[in-house]
Amino acid sequence: MALSRKILKKLSRYPEFDRKVWRACAQIPRGQTRSYGWIAKRIGNPKAARAVGQALKRNPFAPIIPCHRVLRQDGSLGGYGGKRGIPKKIRLLQKEGINTLRSAPGTSRGARGSQRARIQAAQRGSPYS
Repeated sequence: MALSRKILKKLSRYPEFDRKVWRACAQIPRGQTRSYGWIAKRIGNPKAARAVGQALKRNPFAPIIPCHRVLRQDGSLGGYGGKRGIPKKIRLLQKEGINTLRSAPGTSRGARGSQRARIQAAQRGSPYS
């Protein structure tokens, strides 16, 4: 997705690393997801997946720069620093047709179950999810 001139101008106020992360994130097509590691590789810093997560947490342009499309390597949701946290991330992903209940390879049944419970609580609008 091409960013508007207004957003590009505002980007210049932020650290170079954050700008690189946000530009890479902006390239993720609607209805698709990528991992924090994918963005790290894309910006030429393959070991910086955690730093990518921190940069996305600071993203002031969400959801224009769609940090909700970034998941953990195992397919689990990871975090979301936007208003209303993970429940908002789930709603944004579902609005784009992304199945947030998919089973991630290599995760235990218990991990999937607890994630499923958080997602279901978020769908009900529970503030405790």
